Amino acid sequence: MIKGSCCCGIVRFELAEKPSMMGMCHCSRCRKVGASSLAFVNSDKFQITTGREKIVTYKAEPPYKYNRCFCSVCGTALGEVLSELESFPINANCIDSEIEIENAFHEFVSEKPSWFKIGDNAKQFNEHPHE
Repeated sequence: MIKGSCCCGIVRFELAEKPSMMGMCHCSRCRKVGASSLAFVNSDKFQITTGREKIVTYKAEPPYKYNRCFCSVCGTALGEVLSELESFPINANCIDSEIEIENAFHEFVSEKPSWFKIGDNAKQFNEHPHE
């Protein structure tokens, strides 16, 4: 079982399988909340084990499509852990277990600050990748 948590440990979750992919978001919103490394998980393999009642949600507005959830105690950005979608992004930095995964894409590179240099060969998109 892959385990994860917020900074203070009140919110904890488990994954029954490793994330399907990982991507980096460079939008100003994700950068400001400290959740640019996103791991995509399948909802049927993801479970919040403690602290669900301490999670608060910041609602997305276009052009962004994902809401962002936070621990109301320590402020850790969790990704979209309360999503009802079949697959959704979580903050990869909240995964406590070691997993083998490589970055697959960069999104919102049009909002990337000039001081940040992309150092891999992952696909790049100016906004969300087209599905």
